Parts: sequence; structure tokens; C-alpha cells
Amino acid sequence: MILKFGDRKEHFRIIHLDFLFLEPILKGFIAFLALAGFFLKEAQAGEFLIFAGAASKPATEETARIYQGKEGVKVLTTFGGSGFVLSQMKLARKGDVYFPGSSDFMEMAKKAGTVFSETEKIVVYLVPAINVQRGNPRQIRSLKDLLRPGLRLAIAEPNNVCVGAYAVEIVDKNFTPRERELFRKNLVNMVESCEKTANIISLKGVDAVLGWQVFEAWDPERIETILLKPEEIPRIGYIPAAVARFTTDRARADRFVNFLLSPEAQSVFRKHGYLMSIEEARRFTLPNTPVGGEYELPGIWKKRGR
Repeated sequence: MILKFGDRKEHFRIIHLDFLFLEPILKGFIAFLALAGFFLKEAQAGEFLIFAGAASKPATEETARIYQGKEGVKVLTTFGGSGFVLSQMKLARKGDVYFPGSSDFMEMAKKAGTVFSETEKIVVYLVPAINVQRGNPRQIRSLKDLLRPGLRLAIAEPNNVCVGAYAVEIVDKNFTPRERELFRKNLVNMVESCEKTANIISLKGVDAVLGWQVFEAWDPERIETILLKPEEIPRIGYIPAAVARFTTDRARADRFVNFLLSPEAQSVFRKHGYLMSIEEARRFTLPNTPVGGEYELPGIWKKRGR
């Protein structure tokens, strides 16, 4: 739907924002079809398939290699927005472990019967933050600074990417209706995964993103994190893992999920900057900040994002 405005520039902005919401959906759908086809065609008996949100990518790639060496099995991993990879797994009807970037998408998987709920384990914790280019050339010091005219901002697509949903929740919790409009006016891109949210800062594509604190550890030479105030953080995030109902080897899938909690795997996640306990995460939040759970996107984000 196109809204009519007397100001032609405003009319163009509405159309442009519609495209920002649709573009990641279209790209994700193309990747969804291609990847589902890949797994339907290429996955062989005995191979181990992990569908993971990109929020855990650096550490998951390393732990998957370690597990592959221990088990002597070929491990295939696909990363992307947690909602996108969940859809891919369901379409392909293949996969041993679902490893999304937040509790929101694990709850979706449990409600859909895509995972064995009793196998869910919390692997690490995440705290949302502002990420800027190293050196902070635009001098962004606070959440309200993101409303300054002329800034170029990005978030992840909120319907399918964990950090995008958290970004919208932060905006909804802390900004007035007028401030939300100012934020959206500065929003120039919506990307399809946590990895791309970090990359767009690394490549200086925007001035700031609402991302995860851990992004700085992914690329410390090019990314700098601006912490939110404790009261501005709506929830502490965590990355869970669970055995998928499509697994052909339940025992092996259970072993991988349990391996993620082993000292060997946990040391890998710590090395990559993740928070290893709720106590570590609470250093950045209020004492009563909720942990995990689900967030219902406001209608305007749902309508434009789907």
C-alpha cells in the first residue's frame, strides 16, 4: 500500500522504506530455495547437518570442526537469519541440530514440533548494543544519538533475524512515537543475518547498527561497541541448541548439543567474545532484566517485513 502525501520527498521515503523491508525477504527467499535444494540433493547418509543462526557463526564453525574430528563424521553447517534457516530445515525435512541466535526462534521451533523440546540447552548469552565504526567517527555515544539527522543506520530484518527483533524491541521500549519515526527516517538498510549486520559496519556501509555486544570481538580492528544503559536493555539474549526431529541419529545429535556445553567448546565461545553465564550478562543490565522469552513485533514491522 502506498500512502499519499503532499510532500513528494516524503512519498518517496515511504516507498523506499517499503523496499528496505521487502529486499531482505526476497533475498532470503532466494537463498531459502537454493539452500533447501542443496541439502535435498547433496546431504548424504551419515553426514551431520546443523542449521544455525549467524549470531554464533565464528565459534560454531570452530566447534563443528572439533566435533567432526572427534566423531569422524562430515559436519555440514548452514548459517543465516534464525527464521530463514528454520524454514530451510522444515522445507528440506533434514537436519540434526537447530542452533538459532535467540530464544524467540527456538520457541517457534518448539511450538512447530521441529525440535525435541527436552533436548534444548543454553550455550551462551548475548547483550544488545550499538555498534559503530572503529574510532566512532560520528561520535555516537547513546541510544538517543541515533536520532540525529543525517545518520545512516541499519538493523537486521526483524521477522527472521534474532538481532533485528531485539533492535525493534529496543526502539519500541525506549523511544516515543515521534522518536521512532526519526529512527526509521535514518534507517537505510535491513540485512538478512547477524553476520551481515556486523559486516555492514566493518565495510563502513552505515554509521551504526543496533547489534550484539559480541560483534566487536568478531572484528575488533573495524568495529567498536557503544554499550546501552542497563535500563535500556529489554531482555538478555541467549543462544540455545536442540536436537531436530529430522535427525537420523538421535544419539549423535544429543552428543553434539552436550558437546557445546563441554569445557572444550565453551572455551571456543569465550575466545570469540561470548558471555558464558547469566552473571556475566547481568553486568550490563538491571538485576531484574528478563532472560530469553519471546517478543511480539509491532504491527508496522510485521506488515512491512512480511
